[in-house]
Amino acid sequence: MNLLIVESPSKAKTIGKYLGAGWRVIASVGHVRDLVPENGSVDTDKDFAMRWQIMPGKEKQIKLITDEVKKADAVYLASDPDREGEAIAWHILDILKAKKLLAGKKVYRVAFHEITKKAVLEAIKSPREIDANLVDAYLVRRALDYLIGFGISPLLWRRNLGKSAGRVQSVAVKLVVDREREIEAFRPVEYWSLTAQCVRGDDAFSAALSAFMGEKLDKMSIGGKDEMDKITARIGNPTIKAHVASIDRKKISRRAAAPFTTSTLQQEAARKLYFSSKRTMGAAQKLYEQGLITYMRTDATNLAADAVAAIREYIANTYGARFVPKSPNVYVTKSKNAQEAHEAIRPTHFDGASPDLAGDEAKLYDLIWKRTIACQMTNAEFDSVAADIETADKSAVFHAVGTTRTFDGFMKIYTEGRDDADAATESKLPALNIGDAVDITALAPEQHFTQPPARYTEASLVKKLEELGIGRPSTYAAIMSTIVDRKYVEQDKQRRFHPTPGGWVIAAYLGKYFTDLVDVNFTAKTEDTLDDVSNGRAEKIAALRNFWTPTDKMIEAARGVKTTEIIDSINDVMHSHLFGDGDGLCPKCGGKLGIKLSKYGAFVGCANYPECDYTRRLGDAAQSGDDGAGTAAAPAAVDLGDGISFKVGRFGPYVTDGKKNAAAKRYTAETITLDAARELLAGGAKKAEPVEIGENPATGQMIYYYPTGRYGAYISSNKINVSVKEQPDLATAAELINNKKPSTRRGVFKKKK
Repeated sequence: MNLLIVESPSKAKTIGKYLGAGWRVIASVGHVRDLVPENGSVDTDKDFAMRWQIMPGKEKQIKLITDEVKKADAVYLASDPDREGEAIAWHILDILKAKKLLAGKKVYRVAFHEITKKAVLEAIKSPREIDANLVDAYLVRRALDYLIGFGISPLLWRRNLGKSAGRVQSVAVKLVVDREREIEAFRPVEYWSLTAQCVRGDDAFSAALSAFMGEKLDKMSIGGKDEMDKITARIGNPTIKAHVASIDRKKISRRAAAPFTTSTLQQEAARKLYFSSKRTMGAAQKLYEQGLITYMRTDATNLAADAVAAIREYIANTYGARFVPKSPNVYVTKSKNAQEAHEAIRPTHFDGASPDLAGDEAKLYDLIWKRTIACQMTNAEFDSVAADIETADKSAVFHAVGTTRTFDGFMKIYTEGRDDADAATESKLPALNIGDAVDITALAPEQHFTQPPARYTEASLVKKLEELGIGRPSTYAAIMSTIVDRKYVEQDKQRRFHPTPGGWVIAAYLGKYFTDLVDVNFTAKTEDTLDDVSNGRAEKIAALRNFWTPTDKMIEAARGVKTTEIIDSINDVMHSHLFGDGDGLCPKCGGKLGIKLSKYGAFVGCANYPECDYTRRLGDAAQSGDDGAGTAAAPAAVDLGDGISFKVGRFGPYVTDGKKNAAAKRYTAETITLDAARELLAGGAKKAEPVEIGENPATGQMIYYYPTGRYGAYISSNKINVSVKEQPDLATAAELINNKKPSTRRGVFKKKK
């Protein structure tokens, strides 16, 4: 019997149908092993030696694999064809070797980029060894993430600066914060435009002022109403006699966008389907596992020759020969590290039959289908006409442009979306010839103001990260989810990112004390190094040392900085954000306002505390002269209105109306609302709910606090529970979870006989 091990049960089910008798197909269900969640699991003094353990909850899966291996004649490791997939195969092989289960058995590594019968059978016919370079790249990435987690996160916890920091997500947060700084610093500039309503015979069209008194005008040339009034007065009142002074006719063609990469799929799904990156990749994963699309983590834009031939045949049969270009369209992959052996994301079949899909998978498949077909269709063709209309007295020239689509080409089925600008609309001009008389019947001056840069959407942030060379196809969805889940950014109704107070604080801290970590060039260079390792151009240990040496120095330097100095530095960076053009003085006593840190969140407080009790939430109005109310309690006190306050007392946060108190452990000064406080005071939250303490930097799993349980209060993460007397802070919780004795972890370790 041959055993084939893939990553997911649904993929195992699909492939099992192709292989039939003599084969057993099972799934590892993703990664099966990870670093031991303890300090020292990556030993920087011993060439970054790593200590591994079976991931909690994966014991049954490992038992299934080992039981099936015992019965198998040959083992085929068929995890995904990327860095993480190669790592899973390596981990499984290492476990099997350690258990001495491979004596007399052949072990093969097979990889396929689409789950079709043809692709699977061809891969089995051409097995290979595990790619040591890809595994090394994974080991470098995992070691770096671990070292940053255990190196920087404790510094954040102790000062209540944030939950965690990471190599790529920190840069993503910085980009969002930097964009917000640009928006806050932006000062609109006034400018004016002048549109003429033109008539030639029975035809009407509009034209924009492009020259006045012999001088060409650009967008910002007319700066105010006085200037515009002088121009309109000089041109005169309609009807104004004019004529066509020049005409420029040309044909324009527009090429279809390249087939989808992981990044462009996430961007387009965000624009057209309003999917998050995580939602997009979840739907794509399901489509891939059903054998409907090729592998969804790729930065290549090339297509297999047989796929191109099938697409061209479909286009000819469906739309006609005119929509098929003479030779296939070829797209150059922009990513310098793209693996050309991979393909773009495309459907696996082009017979025209619609798969039985619903929901997200149906919508995403339709998007992929249309983009793939369109990329091999002929160009869209346009006629463009530009005409200059000159007044009879030669004082002004108005420019008119008309664009008419003459052949649909690929636009018959698909047009790429845009992030921050509307697609160019088609407009027509009447038939014009040089010398034709034109009447200007109306002048329409219009005031404009320059606009600040747009906030990032998921689509535009992914695009920016890709342009900077930060992150890779397999990481974008995780980056977007992480910065939202850790509450460093949030999305508004337009799905644009805003930094939260926590995002502002951590960006300020990391920008001051971990400059390289949030430097886009340093981070992009690290990504390039990982690619070099995966391609065999760089050595694992050298790559780790090159990154870790400067990072370790930053961590050591940051450990010695006093909290008061850190707060002063953050205040310097955030002054304009907190107070705008104000002086940042307390409206109650005239003292200096600034950032204050507590375990329940950052807030603005007076330097004269406790003599002055003025405080306000970090997200409140940025001017120091606002009327935000302070309270007489601890620094995290917030007046919510209607006589209700949020305070932090000896036993944690609570709300009070002066007569009645109610625990509010689920909330911070940043997240509490008046409605939530009313509900708590009314007894609407009697049932004890878990409280998110924060992410464990060793595992990336959330740690929860349960105020009541069978044996009292406890914390829990990744199926590991620890009893506690009260809610601990994140540092204490992580230490308790990570250092729980192995013998008490049910199902993770077997008792010694």
